[in-house]
Amino acid sequence: MKRVFDLIVSLLALVVLLPVLVFIALTIKLNSKGRIIFRQERAGENGKPFIFYKFRTMRTEVDPFGPSPKAGDDPRLTKVGKFLREYSLDELPQLFNVLKGDMSIVGPRPLYMEQMKEWDDRQQKRLLVKPGITGLAQVSGRGELTREEKLELDVKYVETASFLTDMKIILATIGQVFGRKSIYEKSYSKTEYTRGEASKK
Repeated sequence: MKRVFDLIVSLLALVVLLPVLVFIALTIKLNSKGRIIFRQERAGENGKPFIFYKFRTMRTEVDPFGPSPKAGDDPRLTKVGKFLREYSLDELPQLFNVLKGDMSIVGPRPLYMEQMKEWDDRQQKRLLVKPGITGLAQVSGRGELTREEKLELDVKYVETASFLTDMKIILATIGQVFGRKSIYEKSYSKTEYTRGEASKK
């Protein structure tokens, strides 16, 4: 049922949003040098690697594995990239990932292959389902959450997943996109946050 839902939604979304996708692609091309689509290997269901798609939001010379931007004035972001990130439009190419079967509309966000080595047995459970375009962590705080909090919410989603839960997450995601809430990460992990707080005292 989930796969059928993913296929229907991704196909309809791609048809309806085709003019938007073309416009964004042209804008990126005219705004900065480099590829329109950013491709990167990520961990999929059961840890299987797949190629993840996004609209490119950063300059081509920056490290693609560097830390996520913490503010819109990050010099690594292009002018168009900043706008795309703040409205989550950079994620739209992942509809093709859903169509291919690499991802789902709802699920834990796909992370780097290398990050799997850092997870304990409980956190590894997030790999039991396909990664998603949006997920429980994204509608429960997003940038306000640390890595550990996001991983715990990912596991909670796996343990309690249902069609109704997915619908609630999708509706909450729409509200967050228009509200532009918590786009940028304040802290990557609890240890980083603690160090940051300590430096203020």
